Amino acid sequence: MSINLCIDWGNTNIKAAIFENDVIKKQIVFNEDNALEKVTDLMDAYKPEKAIVCSVVSHSDELEQLVKSRISTMVKLDGYTRLPINNAYLSADTLGADRVAMVTAAHVMNPTQNNLVVSCGTCITYNLVQKNRTFRGGAISPGMRMRLKAMNAFTDRLPEVDVEGDLLLLGYDTESCMRTGAIFGMAAEIDGMVAEYERAYPDFNAILTGGDAPFFASKIKSKIFADPDLLLKGLNLIVNYNVSFPR
Repeated sequence: MSINLCIDWGNTNIKAAIFENDVIKKQIVFNEDNALEKVTDLMDAYKPEKAIVCSVVSHSDELEQLVKSRISTMVKLDGYTRLPINNAYLSADTLGADRVAMVTAAHVMNPTQNNLVVSCGTCITYNLVQKNRTFRGGAISPGMRMRLKAMNAFTDRLPEVDVEGDLLLLGYDTESCMRTGAIFGMAAEIDGMVAEYERAYPDFNAILTGGDAPFFASKIKSKIFADPDLLLKGLNLIVNYNVSFPR
């Protein structure tokens, strides 16, 4: 039995999953304050043989050191990690490791198609992996909360607006107009981008993922498959690949 620990350290939360024979057995969400405790509990309970850490933020290396002390095989995912796909992104130093994991999973799941992964989180990222196994990039734009915060930060009178609240096509006050503009505008952007990629790349498949994906799944008109665990699946594939084909 193969047991892997996969850790995704994002801008908002940290996710960790235990895979047993490539199936998610346990998944938890936590923050930096209790990261060491939560990961220790997972390792005690499941005794993983391999681990991979993916992070898009700067943080203490305590968690990685903890994992290394308990698990002999650990991969720190970055723009230079060996992958089962070709990584042709030109600025590997600034490439978000989460994007690498998502396109890896998308290609392995749908190897005969050009796969666009749309991830909705702090930012929206559009990530295309071609059916020739090559990832070259895509696009990045502000996410839902970033759009709302930017309107407040860069104007004198627009208020701080929470994501939760009335959402109508015809906003009836400043707060609802800002929320409508941010959220419906984001959905329209995603639909437009998906359509452009589909025109440019035949044999096309689109996957929606990320922390805010459930919020947008019903608001997007495009034919798009939702998979909230795509990143974790990609991490599991990458750690297995690095063990099977070591340098």
